[in-house]
Amino acid sequence: MSSSTGPVDPHSVPTRTRLAFGVGASAETMSLYSLAVLGMLFYNQVQGMSVLLAGLVPTIALFTDAISDPLIGSLSDRFRSERWGRRHPFMFIAPVPIAVSFFCVFNPPEGLTEGMLFAWFLGWSISLRTFMTLYHVPHLALGGELATSYTERSKIMSFNNFFGWIGGAGIFKVNTLVFFATAGVAGNGLLNGESYPAFAITISIAIVTVLLASAWFTRDRIATLPQPPADLPRFTVRNFISDLKGAFSNRNYLMLMIAFFSLSMMLGVRTALSNYMNIFYWELSAAEIGNLIFIGSFVGYVTGFLFSARLHHIFDKRATIVATAIGLSVFPAMPVILRLADSFPANGSEWLLPGIVIFQIFSSACGSILNISVMSALADIADENEVRLGHRQEGTLYAARTFFAKLDNSIGHGIASVSLWLIAFPDNARPGEVDGSTIWWLGMIDSPITIIPGLIAAAFYAKYRINKAKYIETQAELARIHDERNNRA
Repeated sequence: MSSSTGPVDPHSVPTRTRLAFGVGASAETMSLYSLAVLGMLFYNQVQGMSVLLAGLVPTIALFTDAISDPLIGSLSDRFRSERWGRRHPFMFIAPVPIAVSFFCVFNPPEGLTEGMLFAWFLGWSISLRTFMTLYHVPHLALGGELATSYTERSKIMSFNNFFGWIGGAGIFKVNTLVFFATAGVAGNGLLNGESYPAFAITISIAIVTVLLASAWFTRDRIATLPQPPADLPRFTVRNFISDLKGAFSNRNYLMLMIAFFSLSMMLGVRTALSNYMNIFYWELSAAEIGNLIFIGSFVGYVTGFLFSARLHHIFDKRATIVATAIGLSVFPAMPVILRLADSFPANGSEWLLPGIVIFQIFSSACGSILNISVMSALADIADENEVRLGHRQEGTLYAARTFFAKLDNSIGHGIASVSLWLIAFPDNARPGEVDGSTIWWLGMIDSPITIIPGLIAAAFYAKYRINKAKYIETQAELARIHDERNNRA
């Protein structure tokens, strides 16, 4: 398919295409990050649902993700359309249902019982996550297909990662300046239930606009993207199972996924507890929380955007992945560890927020570079699997990424909610009035304890074995296979 801008060079990926692809990631974080950070807080502290039920919702929704993520990946891998390709049909269908689901999550009807409120939260959470899968698995697979170069893939994923930051931290900054800027309940705008409807409708409109724009402005690349081999059977349940077996039989992929699982456990707990930490442990205002997230993550994610591909020129991706996984585990925990050692500024001190921001910068830089590196490595694994299996599996491979990204909003939320229950964290709490021992345990759970799964993840990342030499070898074999296929045609 041609674009109105003229013929498309299949051997280059222009900046406008990188931008168009990358912007789609902002809607994923707008929706799923908001659900992860605000969902449990909104239903527990604003709607009055018990913390156990509020935390149980994303955990239950995980079971639908376990089916929908790899299913959509396999389906898009085997989908055939000369005009629209393998990925774009899904990317055009999903945006409107995603936006509607997001709006409904944060707008439950008045007068619901706790059981009915739980059902509402669960139903629309499942809907949101399922339709986001329908969009984002093909979208990430598209990113893996846009380039074949070892470092060009990292550049493309840098755009995806940076716009993902914009969707999360950037929009959250706007929220704290606009929707949650007033004092609201107990001195924090995030606890003001009257602010959520306007927030929900605005973000819903932004989501549908961004997703459709990303699909529309990348459609000119369809003619340059790989189609399924002519002899590849169409999607069936048996072929779906075969695709999963093929993906996980790759040792490099298996090691990445085990590591990703462990890392997601750590990130999930921290994400679920982030607002509890900011509001009740550090006693920050909504504006200060917005500054913390925006400033710290902005510097970190710009660092990832600018330097990830350059690091991959110097080091193999494995070394970069291992080092940043360790950094992502340790840096976010340092403020609490220093507080436990009586070596961090007191709440209310003018040095408190700068101190937290400094560690947030290092943490965000590590997280940004780690995410870009793993996303780029998955494209290299897709090359390896094409040699092994005879067809590309970007959809199936990247499906695991979307699954584990949502895993940190499910199992992690479950662990966090049980932890809050065990330490008897009160409903409808007020900053500064929670029992000191409860606050101490909140900090312990959020930071020192969660380092452990992060370090386990780094150990499994170290078992990844595709280096530059292996990549070159695989590319040569692919060129031979493609030449033979073209000669037969």
